[in-house]
Amino acid sequence: MIFITAKFRVKPEHADQWPAISRDFTEATRAEAGCLWFDWSRSLDDPTEYVLVEAFRDGDAGAAHVGSEHFAQAQKTLPAYLAATPKIINATVPQDDWSALGELAVD
Repeated sequence: MIFITAKFRVKPEHADQWPAISRDFTEATRAEAGCLWFDWSRSLDDPTEYVLVEAFRDGDAGAAHVGSEHFAQAQKTLPAYLAATPKIINATVPQDDWSALGELAVD
């Protein structure tokens, strides 16, 4: 799978509204056949920072995402709400779901 984590620094005046601002893009991405997950979290240390954790079935699914109409729309609309260019880590990993964190196993 293609595993991606991205940090988005949102302008302070838009930080509380970011989930609503990004909702159409989020919902359209989650509806893609090759999307495994697309989840936002807000930083506990910086209320203007959102972290996106996403995964796609394979390279073809990732390419379909980047080539989608909703991705093109997001490229046009979302930067106006951002304070900086998002930072990203993108890796291909040989699995298709989350693994158990054995060191913190719950019985």
